Parts: sequence; C-alpha cells; structure tokens
Amino acid sequence: MAEEKSEGGLVFHPLDQFIVKPLFGDGAVGMFTITNVTLWMAISVVAIIALFVFGTKKRDIVPGKAQSIAELIYSFIYKMVEDICGKEGAKYFPYIMTLFLFILFANYLALIPMSYSPTSMIAVTAVLGFGVFIVVTALGFILNGPAFLGMFWMKDAPAILRPIIAVIEVISYFVRPVSHSIRLAGNVMAGHAVIKVFAGFAALTLVSPVAILGITAIYGLEVLVAGIQAYVFTILTCVYLKDALHPHH
Repeated sequence: MAEEKSEGGLVFHPLDQFIVKPLFGDGAVGMFTITNVTLWMAISVVAIIALFVFGTKKRDIVPGKAQSIAELIYSFIYKMVEDICGKEGAKYFPYIMTLFLFILFANYLALIPMSYSPTSMIAVTAVLGFGVFIVVTALGFILNGPAFLGMFWMKDAPAILRPIIAVIEVISYFVRPVSHSIRLAGNVMAGHAVIKVFAGFAALTLVSPVAILGITAIYGLEVLVAGIQAYVFTILTCVYLKDALHPHH
C-alpha cells in the first residue's frame, strides 16, 4: 500500500489494485488467459444465479429473504423500463435487467477486501457501453427504417438552426457509448483508488486514526456509488432505448 523511502517519504501505488494478472502462473496475459478479472466476473454471474435461480425456486407465497430481494430488484427494474420506454420496451426488459444485475453485483463484490473490480476496467465497461449503442442503433433502424434518422432533425427549431442542431445531435449520439462506459469505470476506479490511498496513510501512527476514519467514510460512500452507478447505467440505457422505439418524441 505504502512504502517508506530512505529519505523518509512515502510511495503510494493506489493503481496497483487494477493490474490484470493471470490467475495461474506469471506469464503474459493473452486473449484466452484466465485472469483476476475473469474470476470476479464469473463470481458475479454465479452470485446472480444463486439469488435469482436458487433463491427463488420455491416461489413461496410468503417469500423468504432471498426471494424478497430478487422480487424487489425485478419489480424495480421492470417499472423503470415500463415508465421510460412504455409498454413496447417491456420486451427488452431481460437485456436491461441483465446489464443492471451484472454491474450491481460486480460493484458490490468489488467492495470485499482483496477482491477485484471488473467495472473499473474500461475494456469491460466499453463492451457494455458499445454493446448498448450497437443494440439500440440496430433496433432503431429495424423498427423505424430511415425514419430513425429523424431524431437528429429538430422540426420545431428555426430552419436556419436545424443543420447546426443536427450536427450537434449526431456528435452527441456517437459520444454516448464513450461517456456511458467511461462514467462507470471512472467512478468505480476513483473510489477504490481513494480508499487505497487512505489505507496507505493508515500505516503511519500519527495520522492512523484520521486515515481509518477516512477509509470508513469513503467505503460508506462507495456502498452508495456501487448501487447508483448501476442505476445510472441502466436508466441511460432505457433512455437510449426509448429513442430507438420513439425517435420522434
């Protein structure tokens, strides 16, 4: 966490926790190498299956804890999709629910000491962000044909401003997957890095109580951020899906 230099200073390596390492051996990381990222993504998937498959298999009228949590998450996301996208968006609920659950579980599992945060990797969030972009764009053209391009042309704006607004709208549309992925990775990475810095200072006797208090405060904030970032990613996905379903609204 922190190393004392011979001159009496400290050297912090808060970003070392984001290094991708092979799970077996010390060789180079290749396309098919099983890494710490692979492990914690797999753990996230297993945890989701455990909650939603094994935790709800009895379908009790009076639900237990696991079933209650699963039903609460299900109804919360379904209502979000229906409120934003309308009844037509309900058929795409499984995709949106999958995104939310993966990000939510990956974020919270990353708060376990000595774990790894897959959503801090831009490679992971870029796949999620660009995946949403490709799906929504393809869906927009499949459902609306060339009329999908009408979302870039503001008919209510003055005629002289329409071309300028169209250019801005096109640029902002193609920036969506970049901001979508960077927002998630940046927020998760920043929180974990700050915790690591405070943990480094905790090794110093003079500031140890303050550092521990800081770790506690930042950790509590990260508990909120983990859920909020999953929510933000999901609600933006719903907004983009709404554009594909109703391009003229």
